[in-house]
Amino acid sequence: MSNRRDFIKSSAVLAGTSIALGSSPLLTSAREKFASKGKLKLRFKPYTLQLKHVFTLSNSSRTTTPVVLTEIEYDGIVGYGEASMPPYLGESHETVLKFLAKVDLSKFDDPFEMENILNYVDHIEEGNKAAKASIDIALHDLVGKIMKQPWYKIWGYDPAKTPNTSYTIGIDTPEVIRQKVKEANPYKMLKVKLGRDTDKMMIETIRSVTDKPICVDVNQGWKDKQFALDMANWLHERNVVFLEQPMPKEQIDDMAWLTEHSPMPTIGDEAVQRLGDVMKAYKVYSGINIKLMKCTGMREAHKMLELGRALNMKIMIGCMTETSCAISAASQLAPMTDWADLDGALLISNDVYKGMEVMNGKVTLFDQPGLGLKKIANY
Repeated sequence: MSNRRDFIKSSAVLAGTSIALGSSPLLTSAREKFASKGKLKLRFKPYTLQLKHVFTLSNSSRTTTPVVLTEIEYDGIVGYGEASMPPYLGESHETVLKFLAKVDLSKFDDPFEMENILNYVDHIEEGNKAAKASIDIALHDLVGKIMKQPWYKIWGYDPAKTPNTSYTIGIDTPEVIRQKVKEANPYKMLKVKLGRDTDKMMIETIRSVTDKPICVDVNQGWKDKQFALDMANWLHERNVVFLEQPMPKEQIDDMAWLTEHSPMPTIGDEAVQRLGDVMKAYKVYSGINIKLMKCTGMREAHKMLELGRALNMKIMIGCMTETSCAISAASQLAPMTDWADLDGALLISNDVYKGMEVMNGKVTLFDQPGLGLKKIANY
């Protein structure tokens, strides 16, 4: 542990270098040619996502997820954004709407001032990460549309290098689990929620009907490190690829011990919220799960990815239950990740947008500007 702490103390220069890699010649060129034509206008409205199945984790169950859908308009061009608020984030329709009402984008007449705009939004008050992400995503969509380029291209990423996405199976009865596995037939990897006393039943039920690779998300459900290691070994024998947040995020030393002894990689999720957490996760986890709703959006997610890569950590791009808006935003980063868990829009029955598609189990990006979205429903 002392080596890890020494590394973190000495890595400020590395962090700065890594983050600086995020600059884009395409973005810089477009900014230099830009002429201001008005003010930014923010609009927002609450919406509720309906899940196709009851979604059960180690500590909760739900059938809906509240979201707030945002729009930023400039010179007749509209960028779309979204805040998704699963219970553990601590945000709600009320808190997001209250925060967004404080945001005054009319003071900005240049959408390319993204750092200034998003720094302003981030410093209005602490927290409110999903609310901030809804503005960040809409701004990125807007700027990409102005440039007539998708963000993966602005960042210089190869869309052919996107990974397969996993399909999530929540904690349930054997009958429902088998039905969910059947529904997941096109997908090459399954993500299984664990963390209760039914863990082995879940895996054994899935293995009775498919031999597809599995990744497991324990959502901090295992409290004892030896038990966690025993489970890691048992799961590894059953073609499980990695463990996501197996232990409580506060048990840092236990988690570092588990990572050192585990036969498979460990991924920090709840423990890795924003950019400052990436260094803290070094040698505690093998990798990090980046989610836009945790880190305030695409700008910071991009910085986290660059820093994680510089630290030689595994990178996963994840999601909440979201519309295709936030999923398509996260997908712009997918070509630079090891794993993707971008099935959030596939788990709902009332999507508002059409964007990134999963084809043959693979995250598939199209050469469409911004996030590549089409609005398919009124809300």
